[in-house]
Amino acid sequence: MADDNATDAAPRLLVVGPSWVGDMVMAQSLFMTLKARYPEAYLGVLAPGWSLPILARMPEVDETVALDVKHGEFGWATRRDVARTLKGRFDRAIVLPRSWKSALVPFLARIPERLGFQGEQRYVVLNARRELDKSVLNQTVKRFVSLGLPEEEAQTGEFTIPTPRLEVNADEQRRLHETLELSNRPAIGMMPGAEFGPSKQWPLAHFRTLAERLVAEGFEVRVMGGPKDADAGETISQGLDGVHNLCGRTKLTEVVDLLADCQQVVTNDSGLMHVAAAVDTRVQAIYGSSSPAYTPPLTENAEIHDLYLSCSPCFARDCPLGHTNCLRHLEPARLLASIRHAALS
Repeated sequence: MADDNATDAAPRLLVVGPSWVGDMVMAQSLFMTLKARYPEAYLGVLAPGWSLPILARMPEVDETVALDVKHGEFGWATRRDVARTLKGRFDRAIVLPRSWKSALVPFLARIPERLGFQGEQRYVVLNARRELDKSVLNQTVKRFVSLGLPEEEAQTGEFTIPTPRLEVNADEQRRLHETLELSNRPAIGMMPGAEFGPSKQWPLAHFRTLAERLVAEGFEVRVMGGPKDADAGETISQGLDGVHNLCGRTKLTEVVDLLADCQQVVTNDSGLMHVAAAVDTRVQAIYGSSSPAYTPPLTENAEIHDLYLSCSPCFARDCPLGHTNCLRHLEPARLLASIRHAALS
């Protein structure tokens, strides 16, 4: 980004957002950085349609533009049509994904400055490119925020990262309590899913064992996730009074309000982990194939559970050794003790 001057006082900025829930939450750190640097800026976000409701919970965002292209689909006609609606409306674009096609809409819209990291031969579609030094920008959120700063400052890696904070709707919380027939007991959220793959997923048997013990100690348990997680939720909740399988029964914004209403959550390294962190709920975060050094929950209110085996993090979708010991050997008793300790703090 250019340094502040008279012409930068109120720039019209477009951010091309990421395609994952957790990354979109982390992108709020960039939005906060931009609004702090340019208080009068108009900020638009181009993003998948599913993410627009969660962007609505970010007060920094002035406009959202849906780009609904299926995963793996080029979607030329869709990108062209969206670009037409953006022509002449923005001064700069910041492209967070590193693919060539992610930069195509700002190019077709003829946005004067188009900034992003080098990659996939983006010499034409981007006219302001930066090298990505992974040793300096060693976290996803740092990479996002760096694109909102002057290059000299960004290259140091020594800059403030604002903590994402999603707005919570108290009226919606009350409505959800009624419609989902939730109790007034202290609630523990459980998020057994992880879009990346099985190597990020704590065993369902461990989730169920922990749920049984939490209910016995007077907690309510809410299992949350999308429709794909419904069977996992049933495995955890079946036959257990006080355990609610909400997977696939709630919209993403409703999950935001439900997580904010939980005392704590037990979660894989997933998108909903970042949502829970962004509503300041206590996070019990489980890591196996991934690393808390790269994608940590962006909150001080978290406990990291990682066995730090010699084979992890491997960053593979499926365990290369076929045993997933990094997760299987992480016992429910450890999580229960941590929840108890936090509840008494």
